[in-house]
Amino acid sequence: MKDRSLYGSAQAPVAPVSVSPPPPAGPPLVLPSLRPSPLLSGPYTFSHISAVWQLCPVARHITPSTALAWRYPPPHPPFYLGLTVHVAMNLRTALVLLVISIITIFALVCVLLTGRGGGRPSSPPQCPTLTTQKNLFRPHPDPSRLFSDLSREELASVMGFLTQRLGSGLVDASLAKPSDNSVYSVQLQLPPKAAALAHLDRGAPPPPREALAIVFFGQQAQPNVSELVVGPLPNPAYLRDVTVERHGGPLPYYKRPLSSKEFEEVSRMISEHALPRVSGLLHRCCYYKENLVSMTTAPRGLRSGDRATWFGIYYNVSGAGFYLHPVGLELLVDHGALDPAQWRVQRAFYNGRYYESLEVLERAFEGGRVEVVEIAPPSSKAPSSLRPRVSPGALPPLQFSPQGPRYHVQGSQVASPLWTFTFSLELFSGLRIFDIRFQGERVAYEVSLQEALTIYGGNSPAAMMTRYLDGNFGMGLFSTPLTRGVDCPYLATYVDWDFLADSGAPRTVRDALCIFEQNQGIPLRRHYSDIFSYYYGGLPGTVLVVRSVSTLLNYDYVWDMAFHPNGAIEVKFHATGYISSAFLFGAGRRYGNRVGEHTLGTIHTHAANFKVDLDVAGQENWLVAEDMAFEPRPVPWSPEHEMQLMQLTQKTLEREDQAAFPFGSTTPRYLYLASNQTNAWGHRRGYRIQPINFAGQPLPQESDIERACSWGRYQLAVTQRKDEEPSSTSLYNQNDPWTPTLNFTDFINNETIAGKDLVAWVTVGFLHIPHAEDIPNTLTVGNGVGFFLRPYNFFNEDPSVQSPDAVYFQSDQDARLCEVNPVSCLPEMAACAPDLPDFTHGGFRREP
Repeated sequence: MKDRSLYGSAQAPVAPVSVSPPPPAGPPLVLPSLRPSPLLSGPYTFSHISAVWQLCPVARHITPSTALAWRYPPPHPPFYLGLTVHVAMNLRTALVLLVISIITIFALVCVLLTGRGGGRPSSPPQCPTLTTQKNLFRPHPDPSRLFSDLSREELASVMGFLTQRLGSGLVDASLAKPSDNSVYSVQLQLPPKAAALAHLDRGAPPPPREALAIVFFGQQAQPNVSELVVGPLPNPAYLRDVTVERHGGPLPYYKRPLSSKEFEEVSRMISEHALPRVSGLLHRCCYYKENLVSMTTAPRGLRSGDRATWFGIYYNVSGAGFYLHPVGLELLVDHGALDPAQWRVQRAFYNGRYYESLEVLERAFEGGRVEVVEIAPPSSKAPSSLRPRVSPGALPPLQFSPQGPRYHVQGSQVASPLWTFTFSLELFSGLRIFDIRFQGERVAYEVSLQEALTIYGGNSPAAMMTRYLDGNFGMGLFSTPLTRGVDCPYLATYVDWDFLADSGAPRTVRDALCIFEQNQGIPLRRHYSDIFSYYYGGLPGTVLVVRSVSTLLNYDYVWDMAFHPNGAIEVKFHATGYISSAFLFGAGRRYGNRVGEHTLGTIHTHAANFKVDLDVAGQENWLVAEDMAFEPRPVPWSPEHEMQLMQLTQKTLEREDQAAFPFGSTTPRYLYLASNQTNAWGHRRGYRIQPINFAGQPLPQESDIERACSWGRYQLAVTQRKDEEPSSTSLYNQNDPWTPTLNFTDFINNETIAGKDLVAWVTVGFLHIPHAEDIPNTLTVGNGVGFFLRPYNFFNEDPSVQSPDAVYFQSDQDARLCEVNPVSCLPEMAACAPDLPDFTHGGFRREP
């Protein structure tokens, strides 16, 4: 990974500051006009005016047209210029004195308004790009890059080794037909946890660095998918087939993900062969002329072995989202054959009716038996467009760190005065963080996204069939370049990501991740006392954030992992982008809201599952549940009265079955992982898991595909950690949910969780009923959920009391003094201009 840090790597004692850029310049300053004279319109006069223009910042507001306006007569004689012009004085002498007076007045204005005696305007110095306080950073504990994604060089070496070992029959994945052999993906194979900790904590040699390759063997007599481990890197020498070890048996070929080449072939078949067969209908309804596109759904069929997908047909709109422009036609395409020439349309659907074939639909249209809905092609200014509707206004606020960022990014490793960790993008599951340490002590070995699920409703086949498991598409693979100043703060550190998937060579996503510290605009803590003692104490709420964004067809997911100065970790995702819509017909409004003339915003749920491998003061942890209860008690000083007394309830959960909390069940309000160590007050040191959630109902267990996403049953489940249970889901579950490669409920088998290395599997989500305000895009406001990992008696007090950002002053102190109140230092220490780099963007195609 390559980072695009804008500053050096030093810590800054001043927290990020938010400023609003100056508004647009006001109207030009209008000065008193002069009597007309031919002499005032000549070069002599304007040369003097030009000189003043360059010297005085006020003059920058004076346009040449304003200067010309001086030639017009004022309502009174120009006595205010301080000139006494004798009637007998030569006119030319008077004009010379007049010009000198004008220059003098400009100089005085400059003195009054800028305090610079008519010199150039005072401009703040550039903020430093490097400070010398590197010793304030904690050194990163992993110099061996155990968890860092593979570099381009490592990816290329693996591909070269596989080509040599598997033979010249390998075809570049971007060109491969289903009947070819191809390497679909290569990425880091994580080391066993025991080996990683032996290296990190006890100085053992680092485990070998390895890669995991997924290979499609379409050319074999029994086509299959194989998973191969290659190592050691950077110079591979061995290859090991781990398919049976990881999945319990061979992987049938129909389980494989849809490659970009296969999707292109299906799209070409639809546009070049299928749609022309109903050209009469399409000319009538949709002004047909290569202006239609198709959108996939999933899963692909109704039983194991199927590879038949419903595709919705939409108007293509240049520069806008086609997702909001369905035309009412949907096609069921069977693309299971290894030869694309054998693919065919099995069924068609138009405006509420099913047809056995496209020919049947076209004959029905020609016979007048189809109710055609004419839809005018949307323009580039359609409601689906994201083009600005108004002219640019004042710039939005900008946050910057006056003394440089208070964190350091080297490759995929981040270090700050409080936190160290390594970030990574897994091709299919997306953002993950490893070896998270606060003040040098590990609190989590891994926090990672596992899967995202979207379940739709509707009365058309494409809508009612859609159950997207986004890991199959690739939440890392479809990470997008982050737009500076919008997706992340302008001055964030941007990091490129190298990957190899769906191609025979490594590619790069520019600015795929960003890291930044921001002031959240709310105090982390504060108190104002004017009773008995008079003081104020507070701490600004700053947070260090790692972010990536995945665009999966219509939706954009913003993934955040944030690190707070009190030792808390916040994990959150927001949904934005376009809703997936359907053609509105019949009883469509039972399944959503109308959001366009012919467009139904279909009801759906979003859910995401995360793996949380906490190591709370070591690997031996217990799960503790705490809550509240009211107990009737007699009032001690008046026994004839009764009171309801709140008290604490506590229980240590011993087994996995007790530690699985389905949605809809009563879940203890406090759940935390505790160690066998205690803090100064005798409490077991712990970390609490606190979900922030308003999930919809999970898929009923009666569904024949529910086992493929059975993690969705539970808002929280805690199991023993095992290397052989690395994930709650499988890449292959999407295309065969009826016989899932991995069923998460198999992890919950009543094993003991007392004093074990534990993993919490957390599911958060929300119900989304699209409405008018989701057009053109769903907003992040109100569409974000997640969870906190919070210290719970882990410390003896709030560790943020050690923050140098703290503010405290008493009534007898002058809070305006820098030595009393660090915030008062800002006018001096933050009186600098940030070094804003030129705007760049990662583009719309991954680099070759």
